[in-house]
Amino acid sequence: MPRHWLVVTEDGQMVTGRQQPRLVLVALTVEGQQVCLNAPDMETLTFPVTQPDNAIKDCRVFSVDIQGRDCGEEVSSWLTRYLAAEKAVRMVHFEPQMNPRKPGEKEPLFPQQTKIAYPDLGPIMLLSESSVNDLSSRLDSKVTVARFRPSLVISGCEAFDEDSWDDIQIGKVRLHRVMACGRCIFTTVDPETGVMSRKEPLDTLKSYRQCKPDERSIYKMSPLFGQMYTVRKTGVMQVGDVVYKISR
Repeated sequence: MPRHWLVVTEDGQMVTGRQQPRLVLVALTVEGQQVCLNAPDMETLTFPVTQPDNAIKDCRVFSVDIQGRDCGEEVSSWLTRYLAAEKAVRMVHFEPQMNPRKPGEKEPLFPQQTKIAYPDLGPIMLLSESSVNDLSSRLDSKVTVARFRPSLVISGCEAFDEDSWDDIQIGKVRLHRVMACGRCIFTTVDPETGVMSRKEPLDTLKSYRQCKPDERSIYKMSPLFGQMYTVRKTGVMQVGDVVYKISR
C-alpha cells in the first residue's frame, strides 16, 4: 500500500515512530471504501476513504510542503487517546489531485520525474530476508524484516545481493535502483512492542554497513541497509513472483 496516510500535529508537522514509537503498533487497512484503524487496547475505528467535505491541511514532510485531506475529529481523538499525546494529533490522506513531493529536489540521484506522497525519500525500498538474517546473526536479540519497513521483501538470494541489482523485473513491473537506504534511529523501534532502544540494531549496522568514503557526502554516517528503487514500467506483481536481474 502506498504511504498515503500521515499523522501530523495540529499545525501540519509530520509525526512518525521517531517521535511516537507506539505508532508502529497502529494497523491501517482499507476494505472497499472504508479505512479501519486498530491498535492495542483500542476499539476498531472505521471511516470513509473519501471525505470531500473535510478540510485540506498544509503539511510538512521532511521540511517539504505537501497537502492532505483531514480524516476528521473522530480519527484525531482516537489517535490522540492511543498515543496519550499532550497535544492533539490528526491524520491526513493524500488524494490524486494533490501535488506530490519530488525526491529529486532534495536528493539529486532521484530522477526529476519521480513523485511520492508521504514516504521518507523514494517510492520503493527493497530488502532481502538474507540480509536481515545476516544482521540477526550478529545481534543478541534477533530482528525481523518488519523492523525495516521495506516495500518489497525478497527471499532465495545471498545476503546483500540486492546491493548490485541495478535493474530488475518482478511480474510485469520493472524497477531501477537509485541508491542505498541510509538507516536512522527508527530502526531501534521494536515493531512488536513499540519501544525504542536507541541502540540496536543501528549500532551493529554502523559497525559493518558504512558507505564508501567517496559516498560520504550522500549518506553521511548512516549505515546502508536495503535499496531504493524507482518504477521504470508499471504493472502487476504478486507474492511469490520471480525476481529477474536485467543485464544491459
